[in-house]
Amino acid sequence: MTTVQTDDATAAKATADMKLEVVVLPVADVDRAKDFYTSLGWRLDADFATGPDFRVVQVTPPGSEASVIFGKGITAGAPGSVEDLQLTVFDIDAVREAIAARGVEISEVFHDAGGVFHHAGTEARVSGPAPEHADYGSFASFRDPDGNGWILQEIKVRLPGREGSTTKDDGAEALAGALRRAAAAHGEHEKLTGEYDEQWPDWYALYMVREAAGEELPS
Repeated sequence: MTTVQTDDATAAKATADMKLEVVVLPVADVDRAKDFYTSLGWRLDADFATGPDFRVVQVTPPGSEASVIFGKGITAGAPGSVEDLQLTVFDIDAVREAIAARGVEISEVFHDAGGVFHHAGTEARVSGPAPEHADYGSFASFRDPDGNGWILQEIKVRLPGREGSTTKDDGAEALAGALRRAAAAHGEHEKLTGEYDEQWPDWYALYMVREAAGEELPS
């Protein structure tokens, strides 16, 4: 076995931001897929072709930084073979109703019998949202016309260290939570130094950025 040693600079590059940009979906009918996703209110970013055998359509769900691409000549995957792509929502009941109102067949809201992330298939599904609508626990599923599967998951307040990416409606609540944690930690910091910290905004910012990135917190 070969062991590769890295210096600090190489390690830093390896842990640099890597943001999911695009998910490629295999579809049989490009126009049908385009009509379906735009009917959900997804933004149409691009639709271009360079010939009869190559076409790219890109759409983006509301509030998402990552986009979806489908078309012709861009993937060897079988149409409809993608399973359980996940869409995070703030109010799963409202989003489910909105999708159903557009004529899309969508499951009822459910949670997992084990109280964790949903199992494959439907055997472990329990009707209704997670108890008290616990974050990360409530789901609903639907498919596009080709059979590619999507899952809605409800998250109102993210776990510590994940606040950097929020759903559309929970930004203020998540930010308030991050500020409260930073304030409490900064209070302990001032106890250690024994003096008032005039640069507290900088300390707060450093704390919140490191917390969101899962890095070592300032003391």
